[in-house]
Parts: sequence; structure tokens; C-alpha cells
Amino acid sequence: MRRAVIVTGLLVVGLSSGAFAQAPAPAGQPFKAGDPLKTTPNVKVFGSFRFSESLSYDADRDLIVSVNAGMAQELVPNDGYVSLVNPDGSAHTLKWIGATRNGLTLNHPLGSDIANGMLYVVDIDTVRWFDMKTGEPKGNVQVPGVIRFNDLEVAADGTIYATQTGTADATSWKVYKITPQGQSSAIITGAPLNRPNGIAFDLKGNLVVVNIGNNEVLTFSPDGKLVTTENAVDGGNDGIVVTADGTKYVSSVVQGTVSRIRPGQKAEIVASGIPSAASMAYDSKRNRLLIPMNDWNAIAIVDLNAK
Repeated sequence: MRRAVIVTGLLVVGLSSGAFAQAPAPAGQPFKAGDPLKTTPNVKVFGSFRFSESLSYDADRDLIVSVNAGMAQELVPNDGYVSLVNPDGSAHTLKWIGATRNGLTLNHPLGSDIANGMLYVVDIDTVRWFDMKTGEPKGNVQVPGVIRFNDLEVAADGTIYATQTGTADATSWKVYKITPQGQSSAIITGAPLNRPNGIAFDLKGNLVVVNIGNNEVLTFSPDGKLVTTENAVDGGNDGIVVTADGTKYVSSVVQGTVSRIRPGQKAEIVASGIPSAASMAYDSKRNRLLIPMNDWNAIAIVDLNAK
């Protein structure tokens, strides 16, 4: 079955001569969020992404939240930012978080989740959260020993579950639990994880984890015990969405496909041809998947209603 895919993106055409050094934040300057664009009705702006690795859907404001890593750390430290995107893919706020660096540290953010009125993001070895109304930083927790977090999911009580994709060494494949008090522990290490990436909750509050290293879709209890193993069509997976009827959608960052796994059924491909399909979100108002495309500096919108 074919699905309509809309891609919107930004072509980065150049940098000023001073682009490779972030100025330090002025002492005592308050945090300020960016302002929405105020164009005339005949103008639509598309883009605003620089390595968008994860998207979240803000149902309250009906906006797509794009978390962007920005420039590589060795070129420009602390260059991450967050854009707000309208449902049609046009830009709402080019830099909502990151309009200035006043009071802001956001180095290389990857996975994101909206929970409890906050936008949570993983940023190398740190989880940060921001007020969804104002964009203001509200807290962070650094986890000792983490190589690099990849994705996260946040429970209603504030418990954070985060994946570490790791290296070829199986002992580096981990799922971490961080309590609301900031205590952290690895609750899953090694197989059946295989370069774990995306993580989400199922309808029972279990953890669903997808691997880059194979096509397995693993469901664990909150304390890390394996409950069930399913298989996407392709391996190399990154994003995972679980909808209200229990259907799982899995995006392959390697193959550029999206698998659908209905409860009790085998996986099927519902979208393809999406380069670097990364950590996706679900637009519940329109029944659409929202997929960032990493260094393609674009996002894809998959209409699940299309025939």
C-alpha cells in the first residue's frame, strides 16, 4: 500500500567568516525564546533545520517540534537549537530555543519527548528539559559514564528511559533509567539489544526499543525484563511510534523505509524512499508520521490515510 510522503527542507548555502565560534553568553542576560515569523499571508517559509534528528508533536499548539543538533561540536560547540514547524511543513519559529545562547546550553541534541509540560532532549551525556510554553530551560541531569544518549521516553511520574546506541562492543548497548530524583542506572545491557536507538511506551507502559544492528523490535517491562520480540521488515532502525490501537511504526535510518506492525500481524512496508529516516513522531490529529532526515536537513510527512 502506498502512502503520500511530503518532504520539506532547507538547503544550507553558506556561512559567514565568523561562523565557527559561538560567542559566550553575556553574563546576567536572561533567557529569551525566539519569536514566530510574521510574514504577510502570501509568504510561506520552509526549512530551519540543521541535522534534525528527532521530532515531537505538540498537540496543544498543533505544531511540530524539531530538535536540531546544529554544527558539529568540534566546529561550533553549543550550537543545538529547536524549531517550531506548522502542520503544512512551513516554518513557524525558526529558532524557538536557541535564538540566543543566554542561559542556554544545548550542544548536540538528538532524541526528544514532550511530557509533563516539558520538552525533554538527550544531549550527549545529559538529559535537559525545557518549558513547552516559554522554551526556558528548566533542568538537566548528567549521567556519569554515558558515551552518548540517542533517544528517550519520559513517564508521567518524570522517570526517564534513555538509550545508548554505543559501539561494536555489546557491553556499550544500554537502556538507562533516570528517576525524578536524578538517580541513574543501566537497566538493560547487551543482547538482545543490538545498537539500540528509538524507544517508546506501549499501551501497558512497557518499553519498546528498536535496534540499528538488526530488525528486532523489543518490548521490555519497565524493570528491563524482555516481554516479547517482533520484527520490522528492515533492519537499521531508528524511530518508533506506538499508536492508540497498539500498532507500531518503525523507521529505518539505513534503508529509508517505515514498517507497520499491527498487533498479532507480520510487519509490512507503508512508506519508503526517505533518506536517513530518524526519530519520528505521530501527528494524532491527522494520522501522520513526522520523520526527520538528519543531515539531509529536512523532514518527511507520511500520510497514513492516503491510499
